Amino acid sequence: MSHPLSPRWLSRPQDANALHAGVWPESAQRLESGELEVGGVTASDLVATYGSPLYVVDEAELVRRAEQFRDIVTRACERNETVGSVYYASKSLITGHVAQWVSGAGLGFDVASGGEMAVALAAGVPAENLEFQGNNKSESEIRQALEAGVGCIVIDAPVEAERIDRLAAELGIVASVMVRVNTGVHAETHEYLATAREDQKFGLSVEETDVLIERIRVMKNLSFEGLHSHIGSQIFQVDGFLEAATRLMALYVRVVPEGERATLNLGGGFGIAYTAADQAGDITSIIDSIVDHVGALAREAGVLVPHISFEPGRIISGHAGITLYSVGVTKPVIVHADDGLEATRLYVSVDGGMSDNARTALYKATYSARLASRVSDVEPALVRVVGKHCESGDVVVDAEYLPGDVEPGDILAVPATGAYCYSLSSNYNALGRPPMVSVKGGQHQLMIAGETVDDVLSRDLGITRHKGS
Repeated sequence: MSHPLSPRWLSRPQDANALHAGVWPESAQRLESGELEVGGVTASDLVATYGSPLYVVDEAELVRRAEQFRDIVTRACERNETVGSVYYASKSLITGHVAQWVSGAGLGFDVASGGEMAVALAAGVPAENLEFQGNNKSESEIRQALEAGVGCIVIDAPVEAERIDRLAAELGIVASVMVRVNTGVHAETHEYLATAREDQKFGLSVEETDVLIERIRVMKNLSFEGLHSHIGSQIFQVDGFLEAATRLMALYVRVVPEGERATLNLGGGFGIAYTAADQAGDITSIIDSIVDHVGALAREAGVLVPHISFEPGRIISGHAGITLYSVGVTKPVIVHADDGLEATRLYVSVDGGMSDNARTALYKATYSARLASRVSDVEPALVRVVGKHCESGDVVVDAEYLPGDVEPGDILAVPATGAYCYSLSSNYNALGRPPMVSVKGGQHQLMIAGETVDDVLSRDLGITRHKGS
């Protein structure tokens, strides 16, 4: 029987120790001792070495997913007699190691700031494999991109075309550009994740794009390369992608001269499972449907099939990451319902929270959790995993069943945290951001050093100057 406080989507498990396939990295398993092992390394060894909270990235899982997506796109495009490209969405997770792994898998990079561009370049990613976008690129960022020789800049507003043309002229080069189109297709997702609504900051309407492309074609230092679209994030169904492609192709046929081939970049946003209740679509079927649809529309219009690009992020990095926490406090809370009944929810407080995973507070995102340091045959209890921040909304996992004897000192693991957790991390309440480590083949290495309180204080000149006086 379900707990009266449990959300409808969450089922009481027969085994609260089980790791649900499709949520955890493929290497995740329970040892005979009951400990969680990922990439051949146990959770307790990692916490003993690096402390907690701790971001853990399964290198083999991330690379496998990058190569899989690359191969799916390549096969679908070859079948439609065109070329496919994949640009990893750096905003999901970008570090020097990740950039090297993804580049080694043959993917390019979608960078959305000068900082992300700098990380990729410093990690050795060829500049021509970078695609630079964003709704408010500064002139210094645009110059940085042009001087580095990035492959393409995605224009988000007419004023950007003027800026890029002027800066390219100063440098004596011709800049390759695309135009981001707001197709009006609404992804069925959280409002803040839907990026093709008319009343929002990204892209241009179809009509505005028509006018801008005419202007670009007469600018001496710009070369029009194609159209870009992104309809949102954490999308499970293919329908929105197909409708966006239909609208883009109608525009493409008008703006690309007969006999020429430009690029149609259909973005990313492919969803993943965060809990056993999530039913993510089969990515091979989704990509095949999108590419075949574009191919059919091109043939129907009598034009060459565009060069097709995608920008996956979460679907590559998400399941490659888990976060380890240490339990500090457990507290049963009696909740009185409107009908007069009462029920108990067990609050489990960990040593991290919204500073290392803002998604639950920001998007009402759902996550799973499991004991990582042991197993237990005690009956499952409905828990809410919360952080240590001074916020009532500081929730890591809103609802989950864990063994009822979860206690201080236990290690908890939250899967599918490889995307947008480190990227959105902060120093809220003056906490240092956690370290990040990679695991592979029984070995582990530090990727990002954790921040101490001294690190946080070192940027505060009121403190550093006071100490020096």
